[in-house]
Amino acid sequence: MIARYSLPEMAELWSDEARYTTWARVEALAARGQSCLGRVPEDSAEDIERAKAPSPERVRELERDRDHEVLSFLAAFCENVPAESARWVHLGMTSYDLVDTALGATLARASDVLVDAGARLRRVLVAKAFEHRRTVCVGRTHGVHAEPTTFGHKLAVFAFAADRSLRRLRAAREAVAVGTISGSVGTYSQIDPLVEAYVCGELGLGVEPAPTQVVARDRHAELVLAVASLGACVEQIAVEFRLLQRTEVREVEEPRTGAYQGSSAMPHKRNPTTSERLCGLARLLRGHATTVLEDVALWHERDLAHSPVERVVLPDSLTVGHYQVSAAADLVEGLEVFPDRMRAAVDATSGLVYSSAVLTDLLEAGTERERAYRLVQAAADRSARTGVDLTTALGEAGVEVAGFVTPERSLVRDDVIFERLEGLDEMEG
Repeated sequence: MIARYSLPEMAELWSDEARYTTWARVEALAARGQSCLGRVPEDSAEDIERAKAPSPERVRELERDRDHEVLSFLAAFCENVPAESARWVHLGMTSYDLVDTALGATLARASDVLVDAGARLRRVLVAKAFEHRRTVCVGRTHGVHAEPTTFGHKLAVFAFAADRSLRRLRAAREAVAVGTISGSVGTYSQIDPLVEAYVCGELGLGVEPAPTQVVARDRHAELVLAVASLGACVEQIAVEFRLLQRTEVREVEEPRTGAYQGSSAMPHKRNPTTSERLCGLARLLRGHATTVLEDVALWHERDLAHSPVERVVLPDSLTVGHYQVSAAADLVEGLEVFPDRMRAAVDATSGLVYSSAVLTDLLEAGTERERAYRLVQAAADRSARTGVDLTTALGEAGVEVAGFVTPERSLVRDDVIFERLEGLDEMEG
């Protein structure tokens, strides 16, 4: 992923240096496991454990003669191991014992970084929702004024969506946090399963229960799908904020730096660029989700078609997802809210947003439903066309209304949402 959409704590996990360091640790653990079984001399296991991971430059240099990254890594790694001990490196293993077990460890760490970012997003959404628990705004369905709601209620919707995404992500993290040290077709023909148990246990990984030559790829698909789902929830937030930042609405505004410039030609522009960026990144994540599903079906015990896909999709999905979620948390935390404009939007339609309350009053007073609906609909149509308030239009139709209904009546039971949100807030961690 390009640096523009990367944050250091995630990007460093996917560097060549980090990958080869993890590979070296897997090889060292495997040698130690073999030593515990008496297959590798103790001194040799210690030599392998002390060996430094090779540099990416050295691996690339050797790969020019081998056209095989793992063999090049092993050759470079063995240069750092005394000759009498180097022959025990990778004993009984196949390439993807190394690659997939290391990948499981990296995916687990990367998922944890993303979960932490997602938890922060949930935290700031909950806090902002309670801050605007009483900030009345108009609810819109189909883009049209419906009934009053609160800005806090809107944010509560997003907080619960973030929480569901975190649950999916945590489950996917467990699915990918596995390894295998089982040999060429997963039969343990050249290596004892106890070595696998030792290596995976030291790395905090589970064991693939029925390996082929690789870990099952539906695991990786589950993770990328969970990341894309979280990205779609962020997009939902961003779309709402984009709509609310339109000039004729302007109920919220993104946080700006002092250096902000919105247009090269129009100095007045204050564009919702952060929200737009978050929407664009969600599209990338959805594309990766589709691609990674193609990797689930491999030929027989393994082919190589998944490898180039994963080299791009796995690091990019987690890096983009982490950047997007972190940026979304910053956006929510710094969002400027304009309660007066929100209230003005509620009042802009001269009482039309209270039509359902008026309808309910008529029904409870004994008016037949079809007649009541037609009376209120006709009055609402007149109000919309002439600008006269709904109460006056109803009076002209012979319907007596005590006066405008207030937003408070529409929101009399909204507290239940925040009672539920309090429970969500208590789940932190």
